[in-house]
Amino acid sequence: MIPESVKELPRSTTPLQSPTSVPAPWQDVPAEKWNDWRWQLSHRLNTVEDFERVIRLTPNERKGLSAPGLFRVDVTPYFASLIDPDDPNCPIRRQVIPTGEELIPFEAEMTDPLAEDEHSPVPGVVHRYPDRAGLMVTTQCASYCRFCTRSRVVGDPFLNFGRDDFERGLAYIAATPQIRDVLLTGGDALVLAPRVLEDLLQRVRAIPHVEVIRMSTRVPIFLPQRINEELTSVIQKYHPVWMNINVNHPREITPEVETALARLANAGVPLGSQSVLMAGINDCPNIIMALMHKLVKNRVRPYYLYQCDLVQGAGHFRTPVAKGIEVMEALRGHTSGYAVPTFVIDAPRGGGKVPLMPNYVLSMSDSRVVIRNFEGFISTYVQPRHYEAHDPANCAYCQSQANDAGKDGISGLLAGQDLIIKPEGWHAHNKAKTD
Repeated sequence: MIPESVKELPRSTTPLQSPTSVPAPWQDVPAEKWNDWRWQLSHRLNTVEDFERVIRLTPNERKGLSAPGLFRVDVTPYFASLIDPDDPNCPIRRQVIPTGEELIPFEAEMTDPLAEDEHSPVPGVVHRYPDRAGLMVTTQCASYCRFCTRSRVVGDPFLNFGRDDFERGLAYIAATPQIRDVLLTGGDALVLAPRVLEDLLQRVRAIPHVEVIRMSTRVPIFLPQRINEELTSVIQKYHPVWMNINVNHPREITPEVETALARLANAGVPLGSQSVLMAGINDCPNIIMALMHKLVKNRVRPYYLYQCDLVQGAGHFRTPVAKGIEVMEALRGHTSGYAVPTFVIDAPRGGGKVPLMPNYVLSMSDSRVVIRNFEGFISTYVQPRHYEAHDPANCAYCQSQANDAGKDGISGLLAGQDLIIKPEGWHAHNKAKTD
């Protein structure tokens, strides 16, 4: 059921106009075609010959583009037009043009670093967290990032999700009442045909226990032409729909992207951002600061800054974790709190997102906490002498959860539901030692 408060959202009274100028070498393309998202998708660049017309390829890039069996290459003409043709270190270029480094293995690399296949109860559903699940609706994207966590499936022209897969996934979600949040993912749901996308939104919204629909997308960055009134009018019907925009460098936020983000925000879509920390692209506190400021200026709330996953072919993008902590030191206190994302490692083998931050707690006793701020100013917070602890027995919210299976991990220990956490195989291992 759609809440009454979001059934009808006011539309902007001022139409948003996308820039119509067509960059070289596409100046012979009429503006109406250049601004047509279907034209952009059907004219993507993917071969040495395609890219030679746009940039001066290096031998390393030629090696990457010519290597058999590598992750798929496709770049929209729009995004390719942002590449510096003379700079191999251009941050736009490095995200989408393969290089020979993709062929170099590294320690701990994995095909499925987040163990999503192990948390897939039915094909096309990833159910890692108790109250939310991802519904994979396509393996296709507008363009393909060279650091893609799902490169094992995304971009495969012979692998996709169809109606039977949708039916199984939707049936699983409908039969699992603890799922209150559904992420339409893939691939990128916004490359689906409009009729297919609306059908999926409608069917997910019809599941009574689903409160929120989410999408994680790079389409506003790779293909801002797709964010048109046809799309926003569809999304408005199925609110609350939340959207996280995947963006990694301030140069990606062009006037066209700003127009697309404004359309989404004006349609009542809460916008967040997800960025990956990558060597040679954005591993600089000043670059991240500039990106965060551009995002909040465009009504996008920074959400996650990811440590690069251990995915095959992406070893050259990885930074030490200390670089992410350095970035967070440069953000916290130096800009608005709502411009600071959460730095996370998506723990390998399916451990989920683990937040990391500088240590602001220096010491603690039962009466005082010694803390520091971003400037190194050290202070003491005096703890209360008398505190009447929360009593779950008298809390309606706690009682409403009384019949649940219980809390997992540390949360379960704090709630008093368990006293210990035993690693898998602990009993057998210790019994063997005793024997």
